[in-house]
Amino acid sequence: MKVLKVLLVLLLIVSCRGKKNHPYTFYYWKTNLKLDQEEKKALDKGQVPYLYTRFFDIDKSGGQFQPVAVITKDRSFQTDKQIVPTVFITNQSMYHISAEEIRFLAKNIHNLIQKKAKEYDLKIHNEIQIDCDWTAGTRNDYFKFLKELKRVSGKEITCTLRLHQVKDKGQTGVPPVEKVYLMCYSTSSPLENSNKNSILDVTVLKSYLSKLEDYPVKKIEVALPIYSWGIVTNHLEKHKLINALSRKDLKNPGFKKISDNEVEITRDGFYFGSFLSKGFRIKVEEISDDQLQDVTRFLEKKIHDFNIIYYQLDSKFVSNRNF
Repeated sequence: MKVLKVLLVLLLIVSCRGKKNHPYTFYYWKTNLKLDQEEKKALDKGQVPYLYTRFFDIDKSGGQFQPVAVITKDRSFQTDKQIVPTVFITNQSMYHISAEEIRFLAKNIHNLIQKKAKEYDLKIHNEIQIDCDWTAGTRNDYFKFLKELKRVSGKEITCTLRLHQVKDKGQTGVPPVEKVYLMCYSTSSPLENSNKNSILDVTVLKSYLSKLEDYPVKKIEVALPIYSWGIVTNHLEKHKLINALSRKDLKNPGFKKISDNEVEITRDGFYFGSFLSKGFRIKVEEISDDQLQDVTRFLEKKIHDFNIIYYQLDSKFVSNRNF
């Protein structure tokens, strides 16, 4: 009996050692900063002391840079986490950009972040994260912008890293930062006819990241998806997205089940805030814990210790999920 107990203890120790612990936190990607009780609870449980918070987007229209959807703040947005300001910049904003425009953009992004942090009394971390799906055609100017932003802000500048930017680093280049955030989602377009899960297809991800261990930037944090959506297909095979749908939303007397995650609409009507006609189809894409664990185990073989940032903090996505 004693021998059996010893064996059980040893087995428990080995299994615990085999599973690495990855501290986690979240991205916050809503324009109006507010937190409900589910979101606060999930955020408080995360061991990483930061919340990666989108402050605004930058786009270029008519030759002018424009901040888009700048944050506002509700009184419910109270957290002990330090805020990491995150700014999304469209790739088109980086085409044919002059040295003067790079200086202008870096200065004004820094100033707007500081203004909003002060206005809303946000406790911000000494980091600015830039999210841009840069390409071979914009890499040089985008990298100059990152350096200029570091110069004018005096902050640590980090950036997101998409799967194709890892696989094709010879063409897209390596950003001049000390830390990147690997976005392990958006493996394909949801607006294409495909049987794959467009949020995360693990096989596709693994093929893109097969040489991740060779990536020159060694400090890599990992962004994993917990969001879901529904893809509506009409009679002309055109698609549109309805955010935050899950399979439980497909249980409706006006729907006919096609598969576990797809239905056909049998009655015209308003569903999920949109008028949908008979014959339209809805396919739900969501991410299971098994998929996330599969990706995490794969990444553990490729990179050293990493934190996880789940996208995104929303009660629709964090409720009843075991992090």
